[in-house]
Amino acid sequence: MPRQNRVTPLGELLADPARGLVYGNRGCLHDASGRIVRRYQVRRWIACRLEFNGRRRHPLMRPGRFTELFFLDEATALAAGHRPCAECRREDYVRFAAHWAERHPGEARADAIDLRLHAERIDREGARRLHELPAASLPDGAFVLRGAELYVVVGPSLRLWTPRGYTVKAPRPTRGMATVVTPPSLVEHLRVARESAVPLLHASAA
Repeated sequence: MPRQNRVTPLGELLADPARGLVYGNRGCLHDASGRIVRRYQVRRWIACRLEFNGRRRHPLMRPGRFTELFFLDEATALAAGHRPCAECRREDYVRFAAHWAERHPGEARADAIDLRLHAERIDREGARRLHELPAASLPDGAFVLRGAELYVVVGPSLRLWTPRGYTVKAPRPTRGMATVVTPPSLVEHLRVARESAVPLLHASAA
């Protein structure tokens, strides 16, 4: 039976057999039986490589240890509010932090980054925060909400997200505002992001 540790672009956790291309965590979210009991434990939400230095966590979701989370791709992880890990993705993180400091002077340290990101993804009542941004300005990899469906921006199109890949293609709006799921600071990161240790988009987005 699949564990409830597959993450949607909204940051919600699903039980689905699709593993995804990116791994991460946001603290210990499960109880001793492996049941999810909280949305997050810490503000440090990170996105990691699936493999690093031969490390292996088995079994998953051990009592008292962080909950292993899986994302379809990095675009999904960013939409959920996770940033690059400073250990397993050191080069990605250094570039990320440098770009961050240009946009947010005085906030280059991880604690300051995580504090701002947390405010961009969660409101004061604890609900998921969404953002209204000009549709035509969104970079590839940004996620938008249309009704109850989640779409990623890919060139002139939008692609419908599912846990196993992207499906339906729709035209990308060229005017007006869009309801954006990806936190604004991570939308700005997508504008300058180039190389990465993990795939930005799943192959099904092509």
